[in-house]
Amino acid sequence: MQLSVIILNYNVRFFLEQCVASVQEALTNIDSEIIVVDNDSSDYSCEMIKSRFPNVKLIENNSNLGFPKGNNIGVSQAKGDYICILNPDTVVAEDTFAMILAFAEKQENLGIVGCKLIDGSGNFLPESKRGIPTPFVAFTKIVGLNKLFPNWEIFNRYYAQYLSENETGKVDILVGAFMIMKRDLYNEIGGFDENCFMYSDDIDLCFMALKIGKNNFYFHETSVVHYKGESTIKDGLYMKRFRDAMQFFYKKHYKSSPLFDFFMKIGTLFFSLIKKNQGNSNPIEIDDYILISKDENLKNKLEKQLNKKLNWETKLDSNSLFSHGNNSKKQTEILIDNNSFSFKLIISFIETYNNQGFTFKIIPKNTLFMIGSNNSNDKGTVVKID
Repeated sequence: MQLSVIILNYNVRFFLEQCVASVQEALTNIDSEIIVVDNDSSDYSCEMIKSRFPNVKLIENNSNLGFPKGNNIGVSQAKGDYICILNPDTVVAEDTFAMILAFAEKQENLGIVGCKLIDGSGNFLPESKRGIPTPFVAFTKIVGLNKLFPNWEIFNRYYAQYLSENETGKVDILVGAFMIMKRDLYNEIGGFDENCFMYSDDIDLCFMALKIGKNNFYFHETSVVHYKGESTIKDGLYMKRFRDAMQFFYKKHYKSSPLFDFFMKIGTLFFSLIKKNQGNSNPIEIDDYILISKDENLKNKLEKQLNKKLNWETKLDSNSLFSHGNNSKKQTEILIDNNSFSFKLIISFIETYNNQGFTFKIIPKNTLFMIGSNNSNDKGTVVKID
């Protein structure tokens, strides 16, 4: 078997359904398996998998075991030569795995491969590629030297800005939302360190690969949607775990001192406060809708539910947006029907028309809901279709 896709889920049933549907499409011509590990969800995630995706291997944990242990359990059951660690709040294109596997097969001394991640509004997520967060690199990020001196490489290592988002190349650290590597490598470096509940586990895994001389790569030729934060409520517990995770990484890999510990406590508190505030974005009031679908029955159903006439387009192109004369004073949401268009086309469309004053929701194939998020700090929205 060539590839095992491991998806660790915790209470994101609708995002999981869309994710698995997209993965299933992307694995059509690949000898592969999908393994969903559920960390004791209470939102009927497991029931959904059993009924809609009976061929998916489902592992049901009796408690929330955290990101590292949950993924380690999934990998222990995997049979593929390669594994993909994938978040449930992602959407992959139909050719994502084929392209990355072809790239991986050509590399010598392969470590971990990540790809271009975008948020629900199509914006590039800079954590797709990162440098090792050494004390100096962390300092430049915390005090904002990367923003003050954007052209100085020495101050821009946190997000590996020596490499553009549209350039494939070696990087140190990749994000745990999407990672592909040899299963043998995962086992050789011990998988995710279960002493860390979450948040620095991906940094640690990538760092361990580097320590044994492997090359990690950022691959830009395919884009994956990562809605972000769907499994995390940004509360006091989140802040504590985030601080603990950063302390874990530095204590494991770097010599410490009282001054260094104090600096990291202040820095991680600063970051966690920012993230907490970012999670409290205000909801956007939608004034107008554009439905892009070939299904007139869907249009009629949504118009009845929304109690509003929809602008209806049957082609996924720029005319679908701008032929209606988008008014900057109005917030327009674009609803895209996956029954009519592939995930690859939808992802490309969202990425192309980001920052144009639109928000996006996808109607996954064979479902009765719309799903999306308005930015990387938005927890996301699911609207059921009656």
